[in-house]
Amino acid sequence: MSTPPAGIPDAEWLLWPPEAREFILAQQQEIEQLRSQLAALAIELASLREQIGRSSRNSSKPPSSDGPGFKPPARRKGSGRQRGGQPGHPGSGPELLPIERVDEVVEHHPEACRRGGTRLQGEDPAPVRHQVIEIPPITPLVIEHRLHRLVCPCCSTSTCATLPADVEASRYGPRLSGLVGLLGSAFPLSISKTQALLNQLLGVEISRGAIATIRKRLSAALAQPTTEALEAARAQPVAYVDETGAPTGNADGNNPTGKRGWQWVMVTAVVTVFNQGLSRSTAAAIELLGSTFGGIVVSDRFSVYNHLPLERRQICWAPM
Repeated sequence: MSTPPAGIPDAEWLLWPPEAREFILAQQQEIEQLRSQLAALAIELASLREQIGRSSRNSSKPPSSDGPGFKPPARRKGSGRQRGGQPGHPGSGPELLPIERVDEVVEHHPEACRRGGTRLQGEDPAPVRHQVIEIPPITPLVIEHRLHRLVCPCCSTSTCATLPADVEASRYGPRLSGLVGLLGSAFPLSISKTQALLNQLLGVEISRGAIATIRKRLSAALAQPTTEALEAARAQPVAYVDETGAPTGNADGNNPTGKRGWQWVMVTAVVTVFNQGLSRSTAAAIELLGSTFGGIVVSDRFSVYNHLPLERRQICWAPM
C-alpha cells in the first residue's frame, strides 16, 4: 500500500482510483526533485555571484588580478551628521526586568511643584521606572558540625557520632568545591588566581594545596561520566576534532617540569568532550578518538590525523 500525501487520511486515500493515486505520487516525487534542483542552483548562483564580486579590496586576491577594466566603488559621501543617535531620536535603554524579579521597590515623590512651590500629594499611576542591579554583600557561610562522644552507662563503651551522609567530609562544601573546579576548567584560572579571586570576592581564605586537592577530588568524581561521554562520542558517525595550547600546572603531580599543555576537543551531535594532556602527538589523537573509531573525522591538515584513512577524513576548508 502506497503512503498517502500529507493531509490525506489513509481511509480516504484507499477510496481513490489506483490511476489517480499513481499520478499524484508521481507528481509529488517530481516536485521533490525540482525542489532539490532549485536549491542546488541557488547555492551555485550565490557562489558565482560571490566569485564575480571578489577583488583585491574585499578578498586576499592581489591588486594585479583585478584587471585593467576594474573600477573600485566610489567612496560614499558622508551625511555630515555626527555618529550615534540624532537629536529627537527616542533612545533605547536597557530592558527593565519584570516586576516579579524586583526584590525591593523604593518610591520617590516630589515634595513641591517645581514652578510655584505648592506642596504635592498623591500617586503617579505610571511612574518612571529606574532599576539598579546590584550584587548583595557576599560572606562565606560557615557551618560547624559537632560530633559528640558519649560513654555507655552499662558497658562504659565510648561512642562518637558520625557525620550524616549529606554532609561533605571535606572542609569545603560542594558549591565552593564546584566553583573551584569551574574556575580551573571553563574560564580557566591558575591556582594562584583562583586563590586570589576566592579571597577578594568571597572572603574565603584557602591554600593553594587545598585548591589542588579539590581539583583532584573533582577529577576523580568526574572520571566515570567523562568515560561515558567519550564512549558516546566515539560511537557517533561524525566527529569534529581539534587541539590548542592550554596552561597546565602540576596539581595532579604528572607535570613536575611544567611542560606545555594541550587541550583536545571532540565535538559530535550528541556530546562534546574536552581532554587535557601534555602531548600533541599522533598517540594523543588516537587516545582521544580511540583505536576503533569508524566515523568521519573533520579536522585541519595537522599531521597527527594522517593515520586515518582518507575515506574517513574531511579536511577543513581554508577560508577564502
